[in-house]
Amino acid sequence: MADDIQADVGSAKKGTNMKAENFLPEDYTPAEDEPFMNDRQLEYFRRKLLNWKAEILEDSRDTIEGMKDSTRNIPDIADRASEETDRALELRTRDRERKLVAKIDSALRRIDNGEYGYCEVTGEPISLKRLDARPIATMSLEAQERHERRERVHRDD
Repeated sequence: MADDIQADVGSAKKGTNMKAENFLPEDYTPAEDEPFMNDRQLEYFRRKLLNWKAEILEDSRDTIEGMKDSTRNIPDIADRASEETDRALELRTRDRERKLVAKIDSALRRIDNGEYGYCEVTGEPISLKRLDARPIATMSLEAQERHERRERVHRDD
């Protein structure tokens, strides 16, 4: 699976297996003055998501290798507790990243389905700045703020 991602990322970087209109210069960034979610923007966000996913999976592989290497018996109880705390923190981080990979996969499916870039609540376009900062966003900034306000109100009850 990770090899498939690397192949996707590699072909995206080389521009192979892509239509001519999807070729992106290295310095391309989506602009407000072009049609929203055109082929170039979709390809830009697809690459961004695939690269992010590849980085997360590489970090996970490094963590697994590190944990395999560090399984040892530490006689000092304070050192052992410290190592177990570090390991628990690392596993919690990897669990968060696992959930993030699921969100990245969901965003990639939305690109394939033609739903990417549009708010799931209002159906309005999500700003390019927001998508560039948070490519897994599913709500416009306004809808997200309303959602968080409602969440806070219900949490206080």
